Amino acid sequence: MNVLSSDNLERCASVTHGFFTRRGGVSRGIYASLNCGPGSQDDPQRVRQNLSRVARMLAVAPDNLIVPRQTHSVDVLVIDEHCMDRRPQVDALVTARTGLALGITGADCPTVLFADPAARVIGAAHAGWRGTFNGVLEATLAAMQTLGAKLHDVVAAVGPGIQQPSYEVGADFRAFFVAQDAGNEQFFAGGADRLVFDLPAYIEQRVLSAGVQAIDRQTRDTFSDDDLFSYRRSRRRGEPDYGRQLGAIVLR
Repeated sequence: MNVLSSDNLERCASVTHGFFTRRGGVSRGIYASLNCGPGSQDDPQRVRQNLSRVARMLAVAPDNLIVPRQTHSVDVLVIDEHCMDRRPQVDALVTARTGLALGITGADCPTVLFADPAARVIGAAHAGWRGTFNGVLEATLAAMQTLGAKLHDVVAAVGPGIQQPSYEVGADFRAFFVAQDAGNEQFFAGGADRLVFDLPAYIEQRVLSAGVQAIDRQTRDTFSDDDLFSYRRSRRRGEPDYGRQLGAIVLR
């Protein structure tokens, strides 16, 4: 199993985390091998086995790994005591409970993990362009603050996602972002023939602007790296579906 880590979060003794690649699971075919997406058309039993392997790596019981149904929303679930629903329909999770792993799936959209080691509060968010644009990262941080987190103590990590050279977009997409904030022009490169968007840099800027002072990010490109799942690559290849990788964090 190949797991990527954040230098920021590695320095937080109170948390265990990982950005899991597609290696080390039991799924087959286009889902090979560590497909962690219950929403995919993969064999549900194989997905459960994959998630159990992730839980074991995080040193939690399989039932204590929460993986929501993500809809590119800004909805955040704060888990204070017990979470009866292991697949809540939200795009971010926050908790101060030990032994509960917060998992977010993606296949081009990065996972963003947060921790306030002083307050012992963690969070995880699905950061596609739409959710990030609409404020899911700020909503996650606000939810962490309700549990006692302080923005200046929070550290953040952006997982692997589609990188700018691979993220082709249209002129209307750029206009949409620039209409919100003229400064968003900096996240686009190229011209009419080929316009590309820097989603990881945009995510980083939103987190820093929210008041977080420490953030790092993975630079591996889901689209060009076959060790990672990619929605866009699957579409380019004409595949009927795609797997999802997982980013997760747990309080020790």
